[in-house]
This record gives sequence, C-alpha cells and structure tokens, in this order.
Amino acid sequence: MGGALAVRRRFPVAAYAAGSAALVAESLWVPTDGLSPFVNLIGIYSMGAYATPRRALLGPPLMLPGIVAFFAGNDTDAPAALVAGVVFVWLLAWAAGYAGARRRERMERERRLMSRDAVSDERNRIARELHDLLGHTVNVMLVQAGAARVVLDSDPDHAREILTGVERTGRETLDELDRVLGVLRREDGTDLQPGLAELPRLVERMAGVGMDVEVRLDPPEPALPRSIDLSAYRIVQEALTNAFRHGRASSASVEVRCEGRRVQLDVRDDGRGPQAGYRPGRGLLGISERVAVFAGTVEHGGGDGGGFRVRAVLPLP
Repeated sequence: MGGALAVRRRFPVAAYAAGSAALVAESLWVPTDGLSPFVNLIGIYSMGAYATPRRALLGPPLMLPGIVAFFAGNDTDAPAALVAGVVFVWLLAWAAGYAGARRRERMERERRLMSRDAVSDERNRIARELHDLLGHTVNVMLVQAGAARVVLDSDPDHAREILTGVERTGRETLDELDRVLGVLRREDGTDLQPGLAELPRLVERMAGVGMDVEVRLDPPEPALPRSIDLSAYRIVQEALTNAFRHGRASSASVEVRCEGRRVQLDVRDDGRGPQAGYRPGRGLLGISERVAVFAGTVEHGGGDGGGFRVRAVLPLP
C-alpha cells in the first residue's frame, strides 16, 4: 500500500485500485492495523484530485466494492450504519479532491484568459501609440518634403528652410518614439509622455504644413491623471492629423474644457467633411478605443458649418 501511495499523483487510478486490492487482501489474510484504511482514504482523495476529469469519475464505482470486500474479509458483523458511514466519508474525500481539482482547472483557465487579454490590450496600446505618433509626424514630413520639392528650383533658400523643418520634425519624432518605447517597456507606464501641455508644440507642427490651429484650453485643476492627459493629447493629435490628411483642412479649432469630473474635447475643422459612404478609419477607431478605456463617449461626423468634428468626453476617476 505504501508503494501505491507513493505514485498516487502520477497514476491515481492505478494507485487507488492497487491500494484497495492490497487492503482487501490484508483483511483476508493479515490482521488489519488501524492505519491501512486511512491510507486508502488518501488514495480515494488523490484519485479525485489528480486523475483526469473522466477517469476521476471511476472513483465511486471502484470504491464501493472495495469497502464491501474489506468488511467481508474482516469477517465481522459490521452494522449497516457503520458501512454507510465509511462509504459517506470515502465519498466526501473523493468529492473534496474532485471539486478542488476542477476549481484549480477553472482558475488556471481564467488565468490564461486574463493573460491573453492582457497581451491583447498591450498590443492594442502599442498599436495606438505608434499609429498616433507616426501617423501624425510622417504626414507632416511628407507634406513638408513635397513643398520643398515644388520650390526647390525656384526658391532654393525656402526649400532649405522647409527641409530643415523636415529634419527637426524627424528628430522630434525619434525623441518621442524613444519615450513611447521606454514607457511601453516599463511596468508602471510612467515617463515623459506628452500631455495637453504639449499642445502648443503640436500647433506649431501643424502650422509648419500650412494648417492654422486655434486652441482654447481650460487648465485642469488639479492636474489630470497621467493616463487621461496622454489620451486627451493623442485624441486631439489624431483629430488634427485626420483633418489635414483626409479633410484637406486649412484651419481647425481645439477646445478643451474640464467641468466637474470629466474632460471634454471638441475638435472642428474647415475641411471637406465626411464623404458619401464614409466609414471610420484606423485613426477614429483608435480614438474610440482610447475613450472606451475610461468608459467615456465619443462622437464624430460632419460639423454644423461644414468640415469635420470630433467630440470626446473622458470621465475622471
């Protein structure tokens, strides 16, 4: 029986069957000590705890004949209540092992699902950050490079100024990309990420491609949580990028208000507005994902006086 007990985790069904057979044989030919039945009790628990779900269900059918044979082998006139009590205790031990195993399996499945969701969320976060950063600055650089090509022959000095702007934008992009990747590598997510305080630099970049942006910012008091500050900046950045890239807008207005426990963002432009068959692209989907993280709301579509409008509300924690 000791050998069966030693392998009960690896071969729980075989170990219990062998242990039960040994216990019955002991009851027939050798005087039974008081410990042997308890060793068998550990075996039935182990069968419920370590066998596969289907094999573990063999526990009760194997247990009942073993108990009956044990009492018969002892050649004692055991009362039915005693036999029933032993059966109940053995069933209880098996059920405890079986329930514990199923609970551990369920917790492991939930852990894997949570881990998978965490990986998916992190991938989406990385995709949003890189899309918002590179989508904006690369578009700015493309327009600047195109403008330099147009005036290269007629006004070389102006072309050099534009190319200097391209170089400056590229360096700023690399610096910000380093900050983004640095944050993504850190568990706490803290670093020098842009926030609403960086809107003047964003306006300056948009002016470099011929887009006039007016900003009305209601300074938040106290300071916004870092995650909301970053998301608010990225939403404005993406809205302006879309206005320039898709709407061909020449001007836009940005209004940021902090009222009560929420931040309201309103970005309007004078571009061509949504066209027939309009469907949100990756940029607007990224905005919606950012807003959804904070259980906020977002609206986008044609503005009252033409152009395009993006409105978002981010609740504060």
